[in-house]
Amino acid sequence: MEILDLRHFSSLDLRPLLDDETQLWSRLLAWDYTSSAEMILRYIDAKILPGYAAVDRGRVFGYSFFVYEGSKGVIGDLYVTNGTRLPDARKVEINLLTHVIETLQQSPGIHRVEAQLLAHEANVVSRPFLETGFQRHPRLFMVLTFGKSTPPHLASHADVEIRPWTEGDYQPSAAVITAAYRGHVDAQINDQYHTLSGSLRFLNNIVRFPGCGVFDAESSFVALDRKSRTLIGLILCSRVRHDVGHVTQVCVLPDYRGRGIGESLMAATELNLRKRNFSMLSLTVTEANARAVALYRRLNFDSKRVFDAFVWEG
Repeated sequence: MEILDLRHFSSLDLRPLLDDETQLWSRLLAWDYTSSAEMILRYIDAKILPGYAAVDRGRVFGYSFFVYEGSKGVIGDLYVTNGTRLPDARKVEINLLTHVIETLQQSPGIHRVEAQLLAHEANVVSRPFLETGFQRHPRLFMVLTFGKSTPPHLASHADVEIRPWTEGDYQPSAAVITAAYRGHVDAQINDQYHTLSGSLRFLNNIVRFPGCGVFDAESSFVALDRKSRTLIGLILCSRVRHDVGHVTQVCVLPDYRGRGIGESLMAATELNLRKRNFSMLSLTVTEANARAVALYRRLNFDSKRVFDAFVWEG
């Protein structure tokens, strides 16, 4: 087995592996990974995706890639097929991650590295992270299956209006995200929440790119203070399969919490998806965010898996 630079390969080399990974995401997460896989293959062909590939007798059977975002590196994916006659998959995953982590930590100007490995169970590949100074944050992947639950009641609020998301909500939504996550555990995991410009980049990634599914404006909503007409909360939803929605962001300004606004935003998204014959809604939440976890459980979401987010500050 060899570990080689990912930029030595073409989409022809990686396509069988990504087809295999697409099936895994469908089985584990009810997630259509096709658009993400196609984007990865385009970057591979353009020789612009940094990372490493595991090769055995000329066949690529594992890979991990990362991206640079200013002074930060983000590990985008890790996948090793567990086919017959191949080296132990777990050892190969650790080997690939070790190479990626070493490269990022030794890259000039990189002072932070983030990783969220949604398709890996918690602690399974944590060793190379913990041995190199990363912090680990367990997160939950939660699912609401519509056929097994009754539709929610969308409560009305005398002082708050819930309305569909529009393009004009970009800037005020970024301001709400920045304020909502100040001092929050999720701001430790994703440093984009620290600043308005970072929150705008986060929104742009959600709305413009297919990494977390295809943004679904129809099932995304904002909450407005009726008196001031200012935006005080939002929920963004993407389509990760033709009949599955995924909440990519939901937050409410601190001064407005405890009034059921977050629950109303969730209900608005769920009712819209049900009306359009979706079968499921999923989301991820940090385990330490006990208040949010309790809300989702009250809304009948089930925890399907625990995965890890890792953060290193140089």
